Amino acid sequence: MSTVISPLSPAGRLRAALTAGTRLPLQAIGAVNAIAARVGVEAGFDALWVSGLEVSAASGLPDENVLTSRDLADVVTSLCRVTDLPVIVDVDNAGGTGPSAARYGFDLQAAGAAALCLEDSRYPKCNSFSEHRAQQLADTDTVCAQIKEVRAAAPDLLLIARTETLICGESLADALARARRYEEAGADAVLVHSKDTTGRQALDVGRQWDGVPLVTVPTAFPHLGHQALADAGFRLAIYANQLSRAALTAMREAAGEFRTTGVFESGRLADVQDLMRVGDPDARAAL
Repeated sequence: MSTVISPLSPAGRLRAALTAGTRLPLQAIGAVNAIAARVGVEAGFDALWVSGLEVSAASGLPDENVLTSRDLADVVTSLCRVTDLPVIVDVDNAGGTGPSAARYGFDLQAAGAAALCLEDSRYPKCNSFSEHRAQQLADTDTVCAQIKEVRAAAPDLLLIARTETLICGESLADALARARRYEEAGADAVLVHSKDTTGRQALDVGRQWDGVPLVTVPTAFPHLGHQALADAGFRLAIYANQLSRAALTAMREAAGEFRTTGVFESGRLADVQDLMRVGDPDARAAL
């Protein structure tokens, strides 16, 4: 099922880029706030990713279906203040029902998102890399109904359907079968999530998939570079939380150094004016 989307909208531009047949996949970077979005723009990323894990962590919350559509929409609004890059939003299982998924779609489209990523975890979800609780799968009919509800509520959004089949220890054949169901229900792209650190599982997915554009989140296999992912058939790679992890390391290092020396070394810090430019359009325009 296809959806007519304006080629000038963020969703339209993202759709065109996904299907353009370019040699390398698009790259999206996780951006939990406008500061991270600015870094992503400066580094030349093609899109931004609003991560459920990053937004939850930034709010001091577990990544367990605690966020609402409004929490995510607020982040989208802040990103859209500083860039026109397409924003892709991780909605987890969107509350686990068709009506809740429709609300996520409506609110995020209104906030300016270009796309959302809906996963087939059972409500309440846990993070795919959780060490204290195992992910469980939702019924495929439920997920397909959610896809259709999002389509009806937010026709301008590009929809990525993500399956957690491999995360749950099921077979590649089962994962591909679920992905095919989601494609038939109206997904514009599919993401078969994997935490196999060798990357072989992801490459197998790429070799066997022949449907709508294929998306990957290479958190568990960062050694697979742009070209390797392209060769496997991926059209979009999402680097979901690397900037938050880098920021956490840098903040700890700066704070630890201060506790030792009593001063913050200016050479390790961004200029105050640089920070001010994030929220000051006039200052940004003067660059």
